[in-house]
Amino acid sequence: MASTYTPLGVELQATGENAGTWGTKTNTNLQILEQISGGFIQKSIAGGAQQTDLAVSDGSTGAELSHRMIEFTGTITGNQVVTIPLDVQTFYFLRNSTSGAYTVQFKYITGSGDSFTFSATNKGDALVFASADDGTNPKILTINTGIKSVVEDTTPQLGGNLDTNDNNILIDDAHFIGDENGNEQIIFQTTASAVNQIDVTNAATGNAPSVTATGGDTNVDLSIAGKGLGRVSLGAGAIQQLTEKATIAATAATGTVNFDVITQAVLYFTSNAAANYTLNIRGDGSNTLNSIMDTGESITIAHLVTQGSTPYYNNAVTIDGSSVTPEWQGGSAPSAGNASSIDVYTYTIFKTGDAAFTALAAQTQFA
Repeated sequence: MASTYTPLGVELQATGENAGTWGTKTNTNLQILEQISGGFIQKSIAGGAQQTDLAVSDGSTGAELSHRMIEFTGTITGNQVVTIPLDVQTFYFLRNSTSGAYTVQFKYITGSGDSFTFSATNKGDALVFASADDGTNPKILTINTGIKSVVEDTTPQLGGNLDTNDNNILIDDAHFIGDENGNEQIIFQTTASAVNQIDVTNAATGNAPSVTATGGDTNVDLSIAGKGLGRVSLGAGAIQQLTEKATIAATAATGTVNFDVITQAVLYFTSNAAANYTLNIRGDGSNTLNSIMDTGESITIAHLVTQGSTPYYNNAVTIDGSSVTPEWQGGSAPSAGNASSIDVYTYTIFKTGDAAFTALAAQTQFA
């Protein structure tokens, strides 16, 4: 009786066969078994869409399918299918080291049994079992051993605190840290070649935590802004080292001067006033003061008007184009400007209701 072979190529010698070569064949069988139990091979599947059949090599070592771990390599330009014969029963460690965004499927050569597929982005490892459980449609069973690749786990969960081990967490532009419901809490925006950033520092008992601008520049501003006309609200306490936005313009006061409180808190005209003028106080060209203030809020602004030898003054005040009569310091409105001076007009405006305002005003000469 002639020898037979297992699906993985091990020779089963018949009784009394192979006189004089029995030892050599036994040694080859042992080498095949060693290869099956712990062998490693790299198999190139480079190329376009194709099927690559891993064949058995009866009675000799080197059969690709008779290795415990198979690493697929090469640049692929189409989806790949790798097959084994219908009767192979063993388990494999598979590694997808190909380059190219295409799938790699591992399956039996024919039949409709289950198979395993590396997705186009999965360049990781897999543990599969070739079951040979059916003569026509055997299954390739996937053995789950936990996370194969972080990128493949679309709903990862930590079992404990994440320690970065003296490394950093890198976040793509316009991506966020969310709450437990998946809603955005902090969205990070990136700037190419950024050198400045913020430091967030906690504090021990009796000390204040801080959010501080830091970076490569000597002086680094910290910008905090609401969306659109949204405000920045600060709790009770002291505000230190605060400046207000001022606009300095080589403009002469005359006609109607629009004071846009969204743009600045102080408006300084450096050219000599040319005529008595109306000051119209508004949000800006697109927003009314009424729309950006809530009832019970106030705002204080200053208009600096340069005067020549013939002085002029602010003889009318409007808010959002509607006339108001300020309450003037000293009890009466000014009737003239101050020659060769800078007249500073300050206005504190209280919103008392919808489109209802009380204005307190003062004129002060600086010379």
